[in-house]
Amino acid sequence: MTEIEIGRAKRGRRAYAFDDIAIVPSRRTRDPEEVSVAWQIDAYRFELPIMAAPMDSVMSPETVVAMGHHGGLGVLDLEGLWTRYDDPTDLLAEVAALQGPAATGRLQEIYAEPIKPELITARLEQVRASGVTVAASLSPQRTKEFAKVVVDAGVDMFVIRGTTVSAEHVSSQSEPLNLKEFIYELDVPVIVGGCATYQAALHLMRTGAAGVLVGFGGGAAHTTRTVLGLAVPMASAVADVAAARRDYLDESQGRYVHVIADGSIGRSGDVAKAIACGADAVMVGSPLARATEAPGRGFHWGSEAWHPELPRGQRVEFGTVGSLEEILFGPSRVADGTMNIVGALRRSMATTGYTELKEFQRVEVVVQ
Repeated sequence: MTEIEIGRAKRGRRAYAFDDIAIVPSRRTRDPEEVSVAWQIDAYRFELPIMAAPMDSVMSPETVVAMGHHGGLGVLDLEGLWTRYDDPTDLLAEVAALQGPAATGRLQEIYAEPIKPELITARLEQVRASGVTVAASLSPQRTKEFAKVVVDAGVDMFVIRGTTVSAEHVSSQSEPLNLKEFIYELDVPVIVGGCATYQAALHLMRTGAAGVLVGFGGGAAHTTRTVLGLAVPMASAVADVAAARRDYLDESQGRYVHVIADGSIGRSGDVAKAIACGADAVMVGSPLARATEAPGRGFHWGSEAWHPELPRGQRVEFGTVGSLEEILFGPSRVADGTMNIVGALRRSMATTGYTELKEFQRVEVVVQ
């Protein structure tokens, strides 16, 4: 692997973002109707390889259910407003109306309200009653505190999601979460991340995780690169973690860990490129924040935006382009990749001659 000399004392390797690469058409094409974009992780099958990010601007209990009915997987943030307030509707409207730099301070005040275990139970029971797969997210710092409540409420899939999650977190202040022990003791599949390197991903796979989230610092509402200096271009990150998946498959004698791209996926072409680089599925936020049903009302923010000590995100205005169904399946009224995401993925696969997602991971790409 070629490294570039940054200066006499430091070298670094070249990495690529989704914007730096393109998918190459092949000699064989197919009809988009013959393409399957179905995805299965553990015992759960989904008609779409799309997870909705656990962000208050994107997912409420109602939109989690809607996402499930459309064939994807909605993930509810159990540290968000829906587990802090009985009815956060007015607060969501207030957040959408905030102006300028004052937005960050007000977000910190709103999210200072304690998380209520009984609301975790109520929200998950609401989703379960709809008949869709129940998926919910906690940060590594909150997982031990609320894990039993979540499992007792009947969650089907547990997501442990942070800016960067390590299998070897070291702390002298408190007992860190032992991911391997924790995942082993759970009876539900766990998806964990983010990570962005081969070695970090391999360590997470060895904990027993069913899936690994790839990416940090690259989301549309993140300022992690500005605040912490952390970022890895996503095309290279996904390809590196896909290599870890391949090697772990051999190491574990056949255990397949799913790679889920989580970051820098703003338009339909990014979904296709993520899978072309080796992802099994994608986790998206900003594309779904543009839905008329989205709780953020055209605004988008994540948990990094209200961190009490060091915010690493901001509230971003995207506006709305159509319903959740239109964003996923069209018809599209724009030519910028923000609508009919699934239709675009099907057409990309059909244009290159592939009918299954795992086959499409082998498609040729070029650096532009």
